[in-house]
Amino acid sequence: MIHLITGGERSGKSSYAENLAKELSDKPMYVATARKWDAEFQKRIDRHQSDRDESWINIEKEKHLSEIDFMAKVAVVDCVTLWLTNFFVDTKNNVPLCLEQAKAEIDAIANQENAIIIIVTNEIGMGLHADTAIGRKFTALQGWMNQYIAQKADTVVLMVSGIPVKIKS
Repeated sequence: MIHLITGGERSGKSSYAENLAKELSDKPMYVATARKWDAEFQKRIDRHQSDRDESWINIEKEKHLSEIDFMAKVAVVDCVTLWLTNFFVDTKNNVPLCLEQAKAEIDAIANQENAIIIIVTNEIGMGLHADTAIGRKFTALQGWMNQYIAQKADTVVLMVSGIPVKIKS
């Protein structure tokens, strides 16, 4: 089962996803997809890690989610935007190749039995129009990937100002 949690920056997506995981499991898994880019980002990662208690199984996986055993587990994957950034950088901004690689990873985890995977993503296309060509390419990539995951998801929740709005159930 896949739950997709989407919304704008600081809309409450991660908190909602973590609370859902804790409702569904005593020992949920948290999969962080962030690449440690700099000291400031490391502080953000440290803050997120300190927010989770010892009941969580923490895994860091920048790209290859298919290497994780999700079977019979409840997991939060946070987040698609950072995960896609890793593909985008590694492929030198090749959107078709990013989509191919990321879709293959989503397909692989979606096929794991008895897994409940809660995927967090951002709706970056709802904000300002990107100033740069590379920004517009990434916005398109994110939008297409969100559509792909939403199509596969059993439920989709849009977070607005901390309020969950079910858009697919």
